[in-house]
Amino acid sequence: MKSREIQISEIWNEEKKSSLKEFITTHSQKQSNERKLRNELLSIQYKIEDYIESEDMSDRLRVLDFVKLYLKTFNVTQKRLADLFEMQDSNLHKYLVGKRKLNASLVLKLSSFSHLSPEYWLRVEVKNEIIEITKEKERSKDYQKYDYRNLLVNSDD
Repeated sequence: MKSREIQISEIWNEEKKSSLKEFITTHSQKQSNERKLRNELLSIQYKIEDYIESEDMSDRLRVLDFVKLYLKTFNVTQKRLADLFEMQDSNLHKYLVGKRKLNASLVLKLSSFSHLSPEYWLRVEVKNEIIEITKEKERSKDYQKYDYRNLLVNSDD
């Protein structure tokens, strides 16, 4: 018996796409609000994980970008979050956009709020610092003078 190659169109065509979309929509409508919320929270967690693990250094996302996803999911404002965190909105905003480094207290508040390990929030900030350092290094050749080989060349005298 001669086998033939399966074509992509046989696996994934418009009819099957439509059927799958209908199945997903129907299944989604049957989920409780709590389950939908858990799915949304998992989605945010996966976005954070993807960002942290990504090798791509061209797209910088701030802590604020991820916090906004939570705020949208919970339908609350940043001001209300600041009130929950017992801090002024303007102060919280400076941390979230990266004008101030996250401190332990805020990391623990974000962790408690999002139900994520504090490590997630710290790793987002560290990745952003690495992106900034990489951009600075690319912009300036001044750092080449700090190459250890320059030290070795000068110490041979």
